[in-house]
Amino acid sequence: MTPAELSQAVLSAVRAVVEAGGLTVAVPDEVTVERPKNKDHGDYATNVALQLAKPAGRPPRQVAELVAARLAEVPGVAKVDIAGPGFLNITLDAAAQGGLARTVVEAGAAYGRNDAFRGLKVNLEFVSANPTGPIHIGGVRWAAVGDSLGRILRACGADVTTEYYINDAGVQISKFGASLLAAANGRPVPADGYVGEYIGEIAKRIVDAHPGVLELPEPEQLEVFRAEGLELMVAEIRRSMEEFGAHFDVWFSEKSLHESGAVGTAIERLREQGHVFDRDGAVWLRTTDFGDDKDRVLIKADGDTTYFAADAAYYLSKRDRGNEVNVYMLGADHHGYVGRLKAIAACAGDDPEHNIEVLIGQFVKMLKDGEEVRMSKRAGNIITIDDVVDWIGVDAARYSLARSSTDSTLTLDIDVLTSQSNENPVYYVQYAHARMSSVARNAAQLGIDKGAAGDFRPELLSTQWESDLLGMLGEFPRVVASAGELREPHRVARYLEQLAGTYHRFYDNCRILPRGDEEATDLTRARLWLAEATRTVIANGLGLLGVSAPERM
Repeated sequence: MTPAELSQAVLSAVRAVVEAGGLTVAVPDEVTVERPKNKDHGDYATNVALQLAKPAGRPPRQVAELVAARLAEVPGVAKVDIAGPGFLNITLDAAAQGGLARTVVEAGAAYGRNDAFRGLKVNLEFVSANPTGPIHIGGVRWAAVGDSLGRILRACGADVTTEYYINDAGVQISKFGASLLAAANGRPVPADGYVGEYIGEIAKRIVDAHPGVLELPEPEQLEVFRAEGLELMVAEIRRSMEEFGAHFDVWFSEKSLHESGAVGTAIERLREQGHVFDRDGAVWLRTTDFGDDKDRVLIKADGDTTYFAADAAYYLSKRDRGNEVNVYMLGADHHGYVGRLKAIAACAGDDPEHNIEVLIGQFVKMLKDGEEVRMSKRAGNIITIDDVVDWIGVDAARYSLARSSTDSTLTLDIDVLTSQSNENPVYYVQYAHARMSSVARNAAQLGIDKGAAGDFRPELLSTQWESDLLGMLGEFPRVVASAGELREPHRVARYLEQLAGTYHRFYDNCRILPRGDEEATDLTRARLWLAEATRTVIANGLGLLGVSAPERM
């Protein structure tokens, strides 16, 4: 019996009481059942009696007694106790609880998925670093978290489009081109330009591809280096993202908004909404009407459009493409963008609390030999995605970056994340999967399989370690749903670590395979079902984080 099935059983019990006239109350759409912290309080607990007491006009314990009597009749429910002011503590019989292993195995990759966001079209934009250098460590965090969040939202039924916004218009691109031009001509990079070995590398590639470029007039040289450098840098970012396992459905060019006239069209649309005004020769958006700290300039007095105008056009582009919820994942230095982006949505006539979400991620530090690593030789003054992958690998990078809330600054210890020890969280989880895979291989070598579903005897999974493991397996769908609802992939990672620990304790205390001349028994086969179910859940969870589930380590 899964927690969802038990929740439905509680609802059915409530409905039976109401239909019998025991309570005059509307049957709720759903009730919550949770694993109690104290194992003595049963397998699950619900506060449904407290929830119904006030509308029913009855003391909570009286309501609890009525519901408990009906719930105790449900097949698979061994006992229902009433605790405190009216909590129902539910104990399942071993067969009902053990049957979850079969449910998980039969569901396979689908176990944990849900339909909470079915029909919801989500645009998920993350990383979106300027294409003037390699992705740095902050962007790497968003690559891991953003790609994982996209996988989780899809597992919750959402139609997700992942998107990278290429900031290929504006002053920073001109500075990038000037830096390449200087490097190609053997001159120092401008004071406000970009540094690092990669600048020289890209400049050389452009010269090699265009042998006569340095003979052109300097303005023409600058245009070649700007355009070619941008193309090469975007290509390198794409390569890094794909190698990191972060796939983007759309690579959206900021420049295309200007070239297509979308920026001007967006300004006129916002003017029609009544929020655009003219002052001091400039065109403004009255964002203070919607909580922004000041109104924002769309077109400056000299006629140039602002970055904010492009932001408005970009948001409208996302909405025009049918995206109902638009999630922006921004770095720690972008707190000021939250109010202005939400104000754009409000000015466009949308609900800023529904149609737009802005997630802010904090900084990342890396340690080696107890000392902070501050820079990359190739990039000059930042740690890049390729550095991180070289040091700890894709799996360790993705897992460790996704396992902590983005609200907090994260410190990664290279020495820990390259060790094969329980201190390394990704190793700890992956090792549990490899350990279960080894059990399956050893069973096959002994000619033992778990048998057909009809022969599975779940009631034999009756020890505390088996009960604990089954309870953890039952929580996975709820963890996935919560991670999707709260936009917090780290909930999946932390769950996997708890599940791995629970499995290791089960493995250490419950022998799965026979030894020597012992014969395989029904208990052997039942435990193989349980091990396979656990392996399935760990593989599913790691898949949501974009991390491999190795069969050998």
